[in-house]
Amino acid sequence: MTSPGPDGLVVSQATLDDWKVVGGWAADEGWNPGLSDGVSFFAQDSGGFFLGRVDGEPVSAISVVNYSADYAFLGFYLVRPDLRGNGYGLATWETALAHAGGRTVGLDGVVAQQDNYRKSGFELAYRTARFTGVAPAGEEPAGVRAAGAADHEAITAYDSACYPADRPVFLGSWLTAPRHRTFVRHTDDGRLSGYAVIRPARDSLRVGPLFADTADDARALFSALAAEADGRALSVDVPQANSAAVALVEKLGLSPSFETARMYTGPVREFAGDRVYGVTSLELG
Repeated sequence: MTSPGPDGLVVSQATLDDWKVVGGWAADEGWNPGLSDGVSFFAQDSGGFFLGRVDGEPVSAISVVNYSADYAFLGFYLVRPDLRGNGYGLATWETALAHAGGRTVGLDGVVAQQDNYRKSGFELAYRTARFTGVAPAGEEPAGVRAAGAADHEAITAYDSACYPADRPVFLGSWLTAPRHRTFVRHTDDGRLSGYAVIRPARDSLRVGPLFADTADDARALFSALAAEADGRALSVDVPQANSAAVALVEKLGLSPSFETARMYTGPVREFAGDRVYGVTSLELG
């Protein structure tokens, strides 16, 4: 897919190698991208990443990743700071959105862009705040252990109840990516009651997802994540609609830094929002 834009802009699909420059832009914006995120993102939908170039040089970016026949997620909407105001972003946006077809599209929008997203048909679902800090490890949590390959089927089923689409391909990469660590918690009868992933990033470690049946399950999983962090700062993006999730990170001494809004262009299937204590990522939902 290639589309011409203003002032010689050419928008085309990006490769994973192309996307390294976008990771740098995201870091410059303070988004703290994970070091191995790109591989998992492209595993889900390699055709969903777009770069705008002028004279061959990258100037704009966006991703529109298809998860299912009904749902896609938009992220990485970026224009090089020295070239903003030239229409490059809008042209890149319009080209990339066509990739979603008739799907409902979700995004996590920064405050400065939310009015623009509303003009494009996105409606607010809930707000999310990033909390960052050094969390106390505490005692070894009961029922929590590192996940193995035998857990992936149960994790994928659990994830499907907590997200607007099934995403086994994405999780197949996310759970096994280099230096990603996944933890699970089970009830006494062996049922999965939550899972969480922690991964290295440019600044603090990133947590996501953190999905759990109850606040006790989430607290136990977070203790395992804090032990894995071993005194390093970690960040988690918490839906403010889940008051138990906000209370948990505040009690652990994490502080809010910036806010985004989860927005959709249309209906999404029902999912267990009360189990979402930390979203997977702001870039892919």
